[in-house]
Amino acid sequence: MADNNSTRDVRMDANDLWREEIVTDRKIGTIRMMVPIKADGSTDPSRATVYTGEAQMMTNMGPLPINFEIEAKSLAEAVSGYAAAAKVAIERTVRELQEMRREAASGLVLPGQGSGFGPGGIPPGLGGGRGKIQMP
Repeated sequence: MADNNSTRDVRMDANDLWREEIVTDRKIGTIRMMVPIKADGSTDPSRATVYTGEAQMMTNMGPLPINFEIEAKSLAEAVSGYAAAAKVAIERTVRELQEMRREAASGLVLPGQGSGFGPGGIPPGLGGGRGKIQMP
């Protein structure tokens, strides 16, 4: 369902236009160059070109795309800085995946947290009253 507020202003910003160019070595990765342009299509020298790298990391669920910014002032700098930027992005992604695994593994249901279970985490009607073994 479309939000009325999101469809009111669908005009492009003529002061913030970019031309996208893709460069690849067809072996390791891809660099996406975002070249600032003016409304007439000419390059806008008052703004810097933005370089982003693209790579894939294999996981047990299949390939995971990784996108990262490369600090560079030219394509040559972006090409030479690709490996270092990719390494940082992959390490960050691995840390994030590990954190997600930890959070999923610690998703234990504890008594008193809306689990619907009785004392000690035991379902109602299956014990857990006085004199019975209870889980802390």
